[in-house]
Parts: sequence; structure tokens; C-alpha cells
Amino acid sequence: MEKTDHKRSYNMSRIRSKNTKPEITLRSALHKKGFRYRIHQKSLPGNPDIVLAKYKTVIFVHGCFWHLHQGCREGRIPKSKTGYWEPKLLRNVERDVKNTAELVSQGWKVIIVWDCEIQAGVNKVISQVERILSNQQ
Repeated sequence: MEKTDHKRSYNMSRIRSKNTKPEITLRSALHKKGFRYRIHQKSLPGNPDIVLAKYKTVIFVHGCFWHLHQGCREGRIPKSKTGYWEPKLLRNVERDVKNTAELVSQGWKVIIVWDCEIQAGVNKVISQVERILSNQQ
């Protein structure tokens, strides 16, 4: 392994799947708006990041890179080691589709929030979530 491979490996090992900065930012903003929720509910398909049981709604906070956000500059397969990255990232996308379909079939509303949307402005995301939830009642 080259020095850059070791550095990349170290960097990738530091990336968390739960309690990421975008997720915490969104949870904090939801809480300030008066929403109460559960996090990482293992009994639901896909282990949703945020579960708003009162509204029978789940929110997934997706990283643009890890879930191949279409139209986002981060949502692309790297040019190096594509034999590794392409199947890995495509499996994530397939799993997202499967989990969303399972949740919808169980009567849950699914909201996908992208990392780049939260970075651009969490208040806009909160407004969208509120609009979706108010249309349900």
C-alpha cells in the first residue's frame, strides 16, 4: 500500500454512519420547532435516522457521496478504484429503494434529506418537512 492508500483508509475509517453533523443539525432544528422523535429505530426497515411516530413519518439523512445524489457534485462514483466503489455505492442506492418501498408498504411516509440541502440551509429543509407533515393531517 502506498502512503496515500493508508491516509485514505484512515480517513474513510473516521466516517460515521450515525450521528453525523448533518443529522444532528437537522435533529436540533426539528426539536427547536417542537417536533419530538426517536432516532435509529432498529425495528423499521433501513434503521431510519429520525422517526416521527406521531406523523407516521421517517426521515433519512443521506450523504451525497454515499447515496449517489443525482445532480450533486458529490454524488458521483470516484474515478480511481471504480471496481470497488461502483458496486458498493450502487448497493447503497438499491438498499435505499428497497427500504423505502418496505416502509411505504407498512404505511410510513418517507422523507429523504440530503447532506447538501442541510448545508445550504437547514431552515429551508425544516420548512419542507413541515409542509409535508401538514399535508398529511
